Order: sequence, then C-alpha cells, then structure tokens
Amino acid sequence: MQTKTWLRKNPQVRTIRVAAADLNGQPRGKRVPVRFADKVLDGGTRFPLSVLNLDIWGEDIDDSPLVLATGDRDGVLLPTGRGFMPMPWLETPTGLLPIWMFHEDGRPFDGDPRQALNAVVRRFGARGLKPVVAVELEFFLIDDSGRRLQVPPSPRSGKRRKAGEILSLRALDQFDDFFTELYDACEEMDIPADTAISEAGLGQFEINLMHQDDALRAADDAWLFKMLVKGMARRHGFAASFMAKPYEDYAGSGMHMHFSVLDGEGRNIFDDGTERGSDALLHAVAGCLDSMPGSTLIFAPHANSYDRMVPGAHAPTGICWAYENRTAAIRIPSGPPAARRIEHRVAGGDVNPYLVIAAVLGAALNGIEDGAMPPEPITGNAYTADLARIPTLWQDAIDAFETDPHVARIFTPDLIRNYVMTKRQELHFMQEASPQEQVEIYLDTV
Repeated sequence: MQTKTWLRKNPQVRTIRVAAADLNGQPRGKRVPVRFADKVLDGGTRFPLSVLNLDIWGEDIDDSPLVLATGDRDGVLLPTGRGFMPMPWLETPTGLLPIWMFHEDGRPFDGDPRQALNAVVRRFGARGLKPVVAVELEFFLIDDSGRRLQVPPSPRSGKRRKAGEILSLRALDQFDDFFTELYDACEEMDIPADTAISEAGLGQFEINLMHQDDALRAADDAWLFKMLVKGMARRHGFAASFMAKPYEDYAGSGMHMHFSVLDGEGRNIFDDGTERGSDALLHAVAGCLDSMPGSTLIFAPHANSYDRMVPGAHAPTGICWAYENRTAAIRIPSGPPAARRIEHRVAGGDVNPYLVIAAVLGAALNGIEDGAMPPEPITGNAYTADLARIPTLWQDAIDAFETDPHVARIFTPDLIRNYVMTKRQELHFMQEASPQEQVEIYLDTV
C-alpha cells in the first residue's frame, strides 16, 4: 500500500494526523502515534457523525438529530486515497492522512461535504462526463498582534505597505522567504500551486491552483492549501487569513472557480470552435444563474462574508453572465476555443471548497440536463445594470438555501438540514458578538 510505503520512506515521522472537513471546512480529526498508523490504514478510525456538523466555534448544533436524539452515533472514517503527506508548518515531522466519513454499513455519510461533492461527480459520470476544475484563492497576510489588524512589516525593509498594490512585484518580493517556503511546501504536499500575484487589498495575494480532471482532487488541493497557508504564515510570525473582508476600506478575498467538462473521448463539451461556446456551455451558464440565489449561503457562509458583497468592490452582486467581464458573476474567459471554460466568481475565500465546487458543478449539470438557456450576456459595468441581486443578508441566504428547488437537486435533504441548522445557530450568536469578536473567530478559522 502506497500510504504504508510513505511511512517507511519517512522514518523521521513520529506522529500522524487523520483529518476530515466539516461543513465549515474545518479539519476535524485525531493525533495518532505512528506505530498505530497501520490500524488506521487498515480499519479506519471513528468519531461521532455530529463532528462534521459543528458550528464555527466547534460546538454541537442545538437539537441536531445527529446528537442526543440518536445517541451521538459514530461514523467510520476511511482514507480518501490521497495518502499521507507532510505537514511542513509543524516543527515535529508529522504525516497528514485525509479521511472521509461513512456509516457502519458502508454507505457514504450525507453530512460529509466531500461525500456531497462525490455525489455530484457521480452524476456527471453517469452521463459519461468529467468536470475539469481549477480555483484561484485570495488571502491576506496580517499582523494581528495589536489592537488593530495591519499588514506585517516587510522582512526585507521593516516597512509596512500602506495600500493595495495590484500585480506589484515589490509586494511579492517583500515576503519572498514566505512565498519560497510556501511553494516548497506545496511541492512536498503535491498541491499544484501556480502563479502568485499581489492583489488589490492591503497585504492581499492570490495563488492559482492548476486545473484537475478530478474534481475531488481539486477540492482536496484547495482545502489543504488553505490549511498550509495559515500554518506557514504562523511559522513566519504573522497570520494568513481567507476571511472574506478583514478591512472595511479594501476589497475582500474570493475563491474563483474555473471549470469545463470533458466527454468520454476527452473533448471539451463547451468548445464549438467559436468564441460563443457550445449550447452545452450556455446550458451550464443558465443552471449556474438559476441556482445562484439559493446557493449564496455556500458562497457566503459567514457573517463577515456579506461585507464583501457590495457594489464596486470586486465581488459580484448582480445575477448575470458575460464574456470577458470581471464585473459579472459568471465570466467566460477569452482564449482558444479548445480551452473554453466558465469562471464562477461569487464565492469568498472563507468557503468550504468541497461545498462550493459541488454547488457550482451541480448547478451546471442541472442546466445541462434541462437544456436551459440563459438571458443575453451583459456588457459594461454589471454593478450599474438593472439586474436581479444575489442575497446580501445572511438570514435571507439561509432561508433561500433551505427551500430552493435547484439546491435540492444538488444536495441531500440531510445536508441541507444540517447546514441550515448550523448557520441559524451561528447567526443567533454572531448577532451578540462585537465586530472585534467576529474578527477574532473568523481570522484563523475560515
């Protein structure tokens, strides 16, 4: 077994972590002495089903059917197939084994976000199709040691950036040691990190992850990358945060998702040899637009998420699509027809990548199955156009997710129930929290 081989090749590893993503994308798992690793590999591990359905503070959900009503039953967690990888942000050599949850009888646990994405991928497979996915992740480097957040001082000059510097090489070079170690760590963890740029926010950067013809692998990469960036930043003495909007006066962070779809012969079904793209592309766009109001809770899952979604701040607010237009929620990038793809620009950086990729791909497949057609693409500034709007209040997004018929075709009733209960509990307690307390909980967690 490859995973056992990895342990033999890395005798310096003293402990392992086994971890699964909960509904908020938080890693939940156990620390295991390496001499017991074979037991985990051969038989999996166990923890309560409810552990994948905790709120952002890590607390049980009140009245959840997963807790007292059913005796807080265990699920069985098995390796995902990714195998072991190092955890370069820790001082002690450690192996990380991603896992996902099943019932005792072998059925996938519907409350596991990775299982939710797998169900969507299986829908594509039943039609002889395979999605190809890439994500762009924006994040902030932040000095949170004082009373107010600020950009860390440059390790090279000791100075702090006073403004966002779009595509600034100087901004990247100020943190060259951090980015060099980050890319080295991505190589160790087999995360396909590509281009890095300085973004519009104060201390904000973006790193693209390469396209994968395995949507589960793409989501794994995004989840692991967020974990890695936050861990490596702390090693360098500052924070890295994927918070949607840490600074009121600067643009927030997004997670833009690019995707195309291959048929059984490996051909891109969005390519018709022209800039327009195929009918299949238009069907997928229509599906994404139709499900956007109901899916907003996936794209903006936290109280702070809605601070990002304001007109003119580089986050879409109108439900629309366009060719080569970054003010639109759905953008069709230019380029060779063979590479025709859809860019979904709504999600913040604070999301669970498994749920976002499931929501977008599931919506696109809804549109393909229905043969739906979108309205005409917009031109010009989407922020000033007369358009239907994405929900801008957390409560409205929760209500829409619970009842939307498009969402019900993508996610199981159990996952919808669990997610809605989680977000209603968080909404209740966040209303009692000060802005500073909200920053404190979101800065490191999301």
